[in-house]
Amino acid sequence: MHTTIHKGKQAAALKALEFVTPDSILGVGTGSTVNIFIDELAAKGVRLEGAVASSEATAERLRSHGFEVLDLNYTGGISLYIDGADEANPALQLIKGGGAALTREKIIAAASKEFVCIADSSKAVDVLGEFPLPVEVIPMARSYVARELMALGSDPEYREAPRTDNGNQILDCIGFSIDDPISLEQQINNIAGVVSVGLFAQRPADVLLLGDEQGHVVTQAREV
Repeated sequence: MHTTIHKGKQAAALKALEFVTPDSILGVGTGSTVNIFIDELAAKGVRLEGAVASSEATAERLRSHGFEVLDLNYTGGISLYIDGADEANPALQLIKGGGAALTREKIIAAASKEFVCIADSSKAVDVLGEFPLPVEVIPMARSYVARELMALGSDPEYREAPRTDNGNQILDCIGFSIDDPISLEQQINNIAGVVSVGLFAQRPADVLLLGDEQGHVVTQAREV
């Protein structure tokens, strides 16, 4: 089924192809917009040396199109990472993790020289936090971490979905109004038992591609 949001996602995904260098190693994220990007990458016949995937689902989709999936331990640094977002603010800081791949996404983003985020225009917000903030936790620490997150001002909900690809669980934090994303990211990372938080503030996107329902794309670049 085609929706207006789908047109925005497709427009952003198509625009991202312009950033890809043929025969390079590409970092690839997770989610519906990234799935469109992978499909378009294959449809346009773009050749890659290989790709580093942020989830098992992405790895499977890449392989289905004939792309070789590589281990980040053996690729060294990556020049480009393409991924989506659940929310993006004007500083290109993001909330990610709706698809439960936040930890691997954060690792690849950190290892990449350039991070291009693709999303439909509905994901742009002035202040992060309306989308529940995902926190990946070690299972035995779930209740403790939840209490600590409540003390920070959120209402954490246990995500009753299968465990992450890392074998961990997710708490979705409702009620945050995130005026200082870097500070909150550091505070949550410092809670014992937290694997990672879906705030991409210390390492935000470098470029944000927002597609609208008419198929237009607005390109935003982070000020350095």
